Amino acid sequence: MKLIHWASILVSLTASATALPKTDVVTYDGYKVLRVNTNRHPSVVKEKLSRISYEQWNYDVYKHIDILISPDQIAPFEALNLEYKVMHNDLGDSIGKESTPKSSRRRQTGDLAWYDSYHDYDDHIQYFKDLQLSFPNNSELISAGTSYEGRDIYGLHLWGASGPGKPAVLYHGNVHAREWITSPVVEYISLQLITGYNNGDNLTRSFVDNYDFYILPIVNPDGFVYSQTTNRLWRKTRQPPPPSANQSCFGRDINRNWEFQWGSNPLGASTDPCSETYMGEEPSDTPENLALDKLVRQLRDGAGIKLYIDWHSYGQYILSPYGYKETLYAPELGKWTKAASILSETIRDSSDARTTFTFGPSGAVLYPTVGAAPDHVYSIGGAEFSYTIELRDTGTFGFVIPPDQIRPSAEEQWEGQKALLGLLDEEFFDGIGPA
Repeated sequence: MKLIHWASILVSLTASATALPKTDVVTYDGYKVLRVNTNRHPSVVKEKLSRISYEQWNYDVYKHIDILISPDQIAPFEALNLEYKVMHNDLGDSIGKESTPKSSRRRQTGDLAWYDSYHDYDDHIQYFKDLQLSFPNNSELISAGTSYEGRDIYGLHLWGASGPGKPAVLYHGNVHAREWITSPVVEYISLQLITGYNNGDNLTRSFVDNYDFYILPIVNPDGFVYSQTTNRLWRKTRQPPPPSANQSCFGRDINRNWEFQWGSNPLGASTDPCSETYMGEEPSDTPENLALDKLVRQLRDGAGIKLYIDWHSYGQYILSPYGYKETLYAPELGKWTKAASILSETIRDSSDARTTFTFGPSGAVLYPTVGAAPDHVYSIGGAEFSYTIELRDTGTFGFVIPPDQIRPSAEEQWEGQKALLGLLDEEFFDGIGPA
């Protein structure tokens, strides 16, 4: 199956005549990020926190609530006498340390120094162009479409010795703009697939020969760029709000905008355009989601989708459908859970860090999500395996994870993917064995 080729859809960024008015850069100097212990009584702690202004970073609050507070809320927070630890004593300082000056120095494709720092959108595009040039006979640059502001939702399509047309493995990175760690992790997996194949590694060759890989590292490019230039903690797209809404509330949450079970559970998304989980006015009313869904349906109607992964941060979870209803379990949950347990164990055993991932059905393990990608790509796209993977960490740094965490996070995920990709055609429960 052929997607739209890179050259045919490149749109100049000057096409953002629809671009939003320039806004002042949001500073987080003096802001603190705190992990508040709930002692398994989150409602009591939330009642106390209601007396101050804060932004909540996590939603699995049984043990703790991670909050961002401004300098003027520090004293009122201290007066609440809650038990807490500091994640970021000065978030502005942490963001400054996370950023590095833009370098125009071209690296060799296999230079792992790429994974020692974060990069801007244009550099990410160039990196994928370089990767494609290192695998010219078995890859193509693709685009699912363009964002609201006209940026490419670009990617790589990789295939093996017998040519394209095998069942698809589909990866989405940077769905939420502030989750910067996801893009380099997806890129590192791409690099390992290409270099392993080129170097004759039998295991890697078996993956690329058996599946077509569709790898899109930044599916929310407008939000990603905005998080780098204006507001580091931006999550959504940059689409303007509906005419009847508060006109300062930009963006939709792509991961609440998919068609399947859109809006079916009021706990799983918001109808408020100012909310971080705003689901839009109707399914796929974002150009980003519309483009991604078109690709999903094309792959479904071709050789099918073997594996889908929606990459996120943070929390260290491996989550399968369903997200929209906590008590509903898919027939495939057994094999998904078995595969996730092996994936989690492999990641844990891959390094001295012993990074541990919790796994299970999304709605039950974490929280309800409606209009979410894994549910849709399984139910509408027919994916045999469908996951959200929430990357490092579990709350030491949260969304603003230092650059020195990029490479170890990427390396452990590659080890995990090798295990998972090797399981995709296994029959987990054949009815044979001890009772």
